[in-house]
Amino acid sequence: MAPVAIVADSTAYLPAERIERHKITVVPLYVVFADRTEREDLITDYPAYFEELRSVEALPGTSQPSVGDFVAAYGPLLEQGYDIASVHISEGLSGTGQAGRQAAEQLEREGMGGERVRILDSRTAAGGTGLMVLAAAKAAEAGGDLDAVEAQMEAARADFKMWFAVDTLEFLRRGGRIGAANAWIGSTLKIKPILTVESEMVPVERVRTAKRSFERMVDYARQRHESGADGWVVQHISVPDQAEALIERCREVFECEPVFVSEVGPVLSTHTGPGMLGVGSVPRDLVPV
Repeated sequence: MAPVAIVADSTAYLPAERIERHKITVVPLYVVFADRTEREDLITDYPAYFEELRSVEALPGTSQPSVGDFVAAYGPLLEQGYDIASVHISEGLSGTGQAGRQAAEQLEREGMGGERVRILDSRTAAGGTGLMVLAAAKAAEAGGDLDAVEAQMEAARADFKMWFAVDTLEFLRRGGRIGAANAWIGSTLKIKPILTVESEMVPVERVRTAKRSFERMVDYARQRHESGADGWVVQHISVPDQAEALIERCREVFECEPVFVSEVGPVLSTHTGPGMLGVGSVPRDLVPV
């Protein structure tokens, strides 16, 4: 039985330490400006990036990796004898998984083992995708085959929840990624929307103040702890102080350390804007800690 290598895309926003520890290959998405296209992983000055977002009339676009990007990632792993589980952002939000599928089909046609690539749709984004990647990695490290890796990810996805609060729906509206939360447009000037991702953006709750929004994040954490899902993560966009405060509260709730904490990068933050704060979890035994 061939060992399984894990491939992810950059929108999982896993910390570098996690990527290195689990030998995860990351394929980056792109930000498309009017005058240039940049790989997400090469945009490191986030304050400057958000300053540029505020100054432009039209938001930059975002783009999935090319088929060639995936071929370049898959090819060497297949040559080394690995099967590949490729775990990606929800296909309801991005064509990333489809590009990976096309790359696998190309490699299969060329006799280079593309049939040994399995594309797994996380049906979520950001920290949720990160947890799905880690669930897959745990099964692979235990010696599981592709079926076992997929089963582990699906078990994690079945018992996963993540919520995130944003300052405004304006960025989601401008980027066309608002999903079912579109019904809130027109009444959002004085609210702090809370959303989740279930294949697409789904509205959860509207609260009036940032303080109330924060406390609802803590309430959601308590719900997850009570349901036995203590493998938790916190993510944010340009609000490190709020993120640290939420981490401290979540440590009290879950009585353990997070699986990971990270800042969401340019591709997804283009669609949500700065100020996002999120928390989510899966059962702790499904992910490496």
